[in-house]
Amino acid sequence: MAKSDTKAVQAAKAILAQDPHAVREPRANNLEMAIGHEVRIFRKKLGITVADLAAATGMSVGMLSKIENGNISASLSTLQSLSRALGVPITAFFKGYEEPRSASFVKAGEGVNLERRGTRAGHHYSLLGHIENNSSGVVVEPYLITLNTESDVFPTFQHEGMEFLYMLEGEVVYRHGESLYRMQPGDSLFFDADAPHGPEELVTLPARYLSIISYPQLK
Repeated sequence: MAKSDTKAVQAAKAILAQDPHAVREPRANNLEMAIGHEVRIFRKKLGITVADLAAATGMSVGMLSKIENGNISASLSTLQSLSRALGVPITAFFKGYEEPRSASFVKAGEGVNLERRGTRAGHHYSLLGHIENNSSGVVVEPYLITLNTESDVFPTFQHEGMEFLYMLEGEVVYRHGESLYRMQPGDSLFFDADAPHGPEELVTLPARYLSIISYPQLK
C-alpha cells in the first residue's frame, strides 16, 4: 500500500472514531475550557512548548497544563501574564466563549437561484445556504445543481478550496483533472477544486446533484 493510501486510511479511521452524537457540556459551564483552548491555540501558533510558555510566565508546567485543559480557573493576573507572553490582548482568551454559531434553513424550492462565475447554458444553481466561520476563516456554500437537455458540457470550473458532489438524479460523467467519474444516484466525489473540473458527458437527464464548496474566507 502506498504511503498516501496509508495516510488516507489513517485519516478515515480518525474520522470514524469520532462520535457524531457526542454531547458537550453547556457553553455557560465551560469558560475555563474556552480560555484553555485559546491559550493552547496561541501557544501553538508561536511554535513554543508548554515548558517554554511556563518559563516565560513564571508558572509551573503543571499549572499551565491545567489551564490549557480547562481544569482550573486562571486568575486575572495569570491571564495578564499569558497575554504578554503570547503577544495577544487578554480579551482574545474569551473569543470562543459563547461565540454565536450560525445555521441556515431553506424550505424546499426556496433556494436563491443565481449564476456563478463561468455558468453555462442549462446549468441551474440554487444556493441552499451560506456560512462564514470567522474563527476558522472558512466559507461554506451548498448548491443544488440541475442539468437539463439544453445544458452545455464543460470541464472548465477551477477555483480555490475543496468541493463535494453527491448525485441525486440522472447520470453524468464528471471530469476532475485527467480523471473521469461516471456518477449515478448515491455516488459522491470529493476533490481539490483547484484542478479543472465539470460535467464531461450528460448521460441521463435531467441530472441533479448537491455541490458543497468550502474555501478560504477573503480578508
